[in-house]
Amino acid sequence: MITGENMLEEESETYNIFISQLKDDAEEYDRFIEKLEASHEFQWKNHSTPNKTDKEQLKQQIKDADVVIILSGMYSKNKILIEQEIDLAQNLEKPIVIIRPYGMENVPGRIEDAASEVVGWNTSCIVDSVRESLEADDDMI
Repeated sequence: MITGENMLEEESETYNIFISQLKDDAEEYDRFIEKLEASHEFQWKNHSTPNKTDKEQLKQQIKDADVVIILSGMYSKNKILIEQEIDLAQNLEKPIVIIRPYGMENVPGRIEDAASEVVGWNTSCIVDSVRESLEADDDMI
């Protein structure tokens, strides 16, 4: 017999996620990690490695991820790195979820155009957008 706890474990899927990052500014990244950790119904593995941001290292991190999450509030701090992450995700055909800048609605147009989904900082919306972006990706196959 399967107990409720075992049933939940069997039904849960682990999502492999890459989250944009900056070497010298982890505040937004850390806040986002806290949001994901707050969701007890969402199993995930972080494929981001802060401080490893050369092109080949990023490519490997993104290659192993199911979905790429771009924290758009970081865009103004390092446009080149964020655009490189987006380009790698697109080249590897990974869905991209854009998180709006914390406390704001506007997302820079260049990165919004690349998005499978654009959401704010609500944990359940983030989780839903990851799941939906992967379902949409499966539907295209």
